[in-house]
Amino acid sequence: MRRAIVTGGSGLIGRGICDALIAAGWEVASFDLAETGPARHIRCDVSDEASVTAAFEALGWDRLDLLVSNAGRTGGIDMDLSATSLEEWNGMIGSHLTGAFLMSRAALPLMAEGGAIVIMASTRALMSEGGDFAYAAAKGGLIGLTQALAVQLGPKVRVNAIAPGWISGETELSQEDHAQHPVGRVGRTGDIADAVLYLAEAGFVTGQTLTVDGGMTKKMIYAE
Repeated sequence: MRRAIVTGGSGLIGRGICDALIAAGWEVASFDLAETGPARHIRCDVSDEASVTAAFEALGWDRLDLLVSNAGRTGGIDMDLSATSLEEWNGMIGSHLTGAFLMSRAALPLMAEGGAIVIMASTRALMSEGGDFAYAAAKGGLIGLTQALAVQLGPKVRVNAIAPGWISGETELSQEDHAQHPVGRVGRTGDIADAVLYLAEAGFVTGQTLTVDGGMTKKMIYAE
């Protein structure tokens, strides 16, 4: 049985990824501060080096086939530059970018030949509302990290990123919300899980950022 670690496995996207991997026959561990879902829970603060080390010791695996680096703060996308503290900035960078670095470094000795790392970026690395500057910087850094690790770790390990767009667990959204997307709907967690499953198997794909946003970043919008 192939083995996968998913960080942030209790969140909206993380839970969907864990569920999809388990349904596909994977053994899955969720590294997260919160516990939820059917995946094996390993308590971990991915931004803390000691916590990551302890989490891998608690896991006790001798082989890993897939790391999905998905953890990170979801708040803080409406920040004012003049009022943002260094602590808030470091917290955002730490939970996303530093967390991906620490997890990738810790996972590498366990990675099997042909293994894969999937890093969760965001379309906010490609387009912004302004107040998301710390989040966007963290996600942009993840794209750069993905490219560099793909070169360094190949051919043994492939490294790719996913840039989700608007992904919602809500059922009651307006037609205007859906209509912003060329595919005609807002994204679902299964859309991201499908992308993870693809990248886990795509042996000739590495160093890439797969944008999964229903075409929203390609749609030109004019002010009325």
